[in-house]
Amino acid sequence: MFDEPQQLDVFPSSVDLKRIDPSLNMRRFYSISVQPDLFGGVSLVREWGRIGYRGQMLLERHDDEGRAVNALMKLSATKKRRGYRSSLER
Repeated sequence: MFDEPQQLDVFPSSVDLKRIDPSLNMRRFYSISVQPDLFGGVSLVREWGRIGYRGQMLLERHDDEGRAVNALMKLSATKKRRGYRSSLER
């Protein structure tokens, strides 16, 4: 029980973003998550589209979780610069 060290989650494994602008009729979502794959690596799962509709999905395979989390953080920062906000920021 106490033999294994506890690892705290410092970096997020998933990010959910939204961009809503009624004047432009814009209601978009962008979801990013890090998930293990069946081949011993890690996948960065990206989903995006209009809120209320099925969006698109893209899988990016990475060799380890650190690289996948780095890609998640970089992509999240890019989307936030473009006007996307998480539900926690409101």
